[in-house]
Amino acid sequence: MSSENKLHAYVRGEIVPLDQAYLHVSDLSIQRGYGIFDFLKIIDGQPLFMEDYLARFYTSARLMHLPVPLSDEVLKATIFRLVELNEMPMAGMKIILTGGYSDSGYDIGEPSLLLIQQPLSLPGQAMLERGLKVITHSYIREIPEVKTINYTMGIRLVNKIKENGADDVLYHTGGVVTELPRCNFFIVKRDGTVVTPVEGILHGITRKHVLEIAGKKYKAVEGTVTLDDIRQAREAFLTSTTKRILPVVQVDDVVIGNGKPGAVTLALLQDLIKLEEESRK
Repeated sequence: MSSENKLHAYVRGEIVPLDQAYLHVSDLSIQRGYGIFDFLKIIDGQPLFMEDYLARFYTSARLMHLPVPLSDEVLKATIFRLVELNEMPMAGMKIILTGGYSDSGYDIGEPSLLLIQQPLSLPGQAMLERGLKVITHSYIREIPEVKTINYTMGIRLVNKIKENGADDVLYHTGGVVTELPRCNFFIVKRDGTVVTPVEGILHGITRKHVLEIAGKKYKAVEGTVTLDDIRQAREAFLTSTTKRILPVVQVDDVVIGNGKPGAVTLALLQDLIKLEEESRK
């Protein structure tokens, strides 16, 4: 695998060595935390589900009034160029678009586009076998349908998560569950129905694919999920690009099902892995 000083990044129109990839202090990402991003997984030089991720990226940019400086075709070519340069068999590609250099520190300038490739490791067998414990917190992200760079609340809660011996935090509003800071959330009801929250969330790409594959074997729906639903659930799991599917076995003091990763969760993980493999052919 390439060492960091041999990696390259794309910054405002140029491909440069990663250790020379900088933004000016006037950039609105620094001044006001204004920007969006997306993140896709690359295995053996092949970006997975790139069309889905780029479609969401362009939607986020539009909703935040940030014109993307590259066309879809040129952006894809730049992604493949970085993949070729960096020679990383397993990686993530972060695509960032900020408010650009701003003289006033408030008005949007010419947006800054950045592409950063970084090493990626998937969850190990031990994590799959034990499952995750999460705590809950009352919060909803501003503009949840946009993948912004604002992760203030999630980062603020890192110490609280550790203090509670947990792995992550699940947001809710008035007892209605939404999402985790970097993941979507699912439950499996006692009747076998797979349910994921539909409002107040980022519509994840992995979430989309899990709904599709789950619908082939089970009843799979988008709907309201409450904290009470979690207490009565047979299984729970989270989904994300980097985590695929991970079982959740405890939420606060509530043990889910028998406290072990469930059969539906593990079966869906295998189906998702197969889907990823098929997408690379």
